[in-house]
Amino acid sequence: MRVPRFGSVICAMVTPFGSDGGLDLDGAARLARWLVANGNDGLVVAATTGEGATLSDAEKLDLWRAVREAVDVPVIAGTGTASTAHTVELTKAAADIGADAALVVTPYYNRPSQAGIEAHFRAAAEATRLPVIAYDIPKRTGREIAPATLARLAGDRVIAALKDASGSPAATGALIARAPADFEVYSGDDALTLALLAAGAVGVISVASHWAGKAFSEMVAVWQKGDASAAAEVNRRLVESFEFEATETAPNPVPTKAMLRALGLPAGECRLPMGPTPPGLEQRAEQVLANLGHWLPGAPGKAV
Repeated sequence: MRVPRFGSVICAMVTPFGSDGGLDLDGAARLARWLVANGNDGLVVAATTGEGATLSDAEKLDLWRAVREAVDVPVIAGTGTASTAHTVELTKAAADIGADAALVVTPYYNRPSQAGIEAHFRAAAEATRLPVIAYDIPKRTGREIAPATLARLAGDRVIAALKDASGSPAATGALIARAPADFEVYSGDDALTLALLAAGAVGVISVASHWAGKAFSEMVAVWQKGDASAAAEVNRRLVESFEFEATETAPNPVPTKAMLRALGLPAGECRLPMGPTPPGLEQRAEQVLANLGHWLPGAPGKAV
């Protein structure tokens, strides 16, 4: 089986902040190295889980640069915004810094037509040599990327891959059947990863791989070997992590930052408007960790 271009398990990395709310670049480098040592083949930096919407352009560039210098795995820059011109500008900057790809989310809030969405991705791809990974997450953006639009973008080699959080494995399977053989789909919803692997996805861009990267790696590996029963068992053991990573009272990435603090890793609090950490969340994080069993990650700080 062909090895995925960016790896099978890619962490949608949080952005560590200091006690003053400023960017913690040393912490970001340390966290990036730890994530790679604990089951992640690549990193997405400054996207949704990385609170990209709260980062200035200068902060994004500093963060991409710090992570690029810290690790030798694919670094995927979250360059998508609601503005096509701004997205193009950030994608060019990410290429100059040495990112390996750009993750471009569907333009949000504007609710563009499919023609506008397609033109947005084409503009980002034409502006740079970087491979573009489209990110389809209608729940956050207010617009889906229609299957026909994705098929054209993939067929014309405008996008190299898709992070799929559309919630429809059947539609994703149909897209994979129509797309070029080297077009790669990643699950963008941890809980649907196994279903999307069955539909033809090559891996996951994950939140829970901050602490469960080894488990995700095993699930993908046994699935690729044809052991569906073993993959299902790993998935079953991960359900608790899926449920922990985002709730109405603690939306993503609030739980992940609590988890990293429980592990003694750089995180800090989220910037507004995410809101404060609910009481007891770090204690709940420790319970989730304890239940991982042999997939428990190496903890450089506080013991679990």
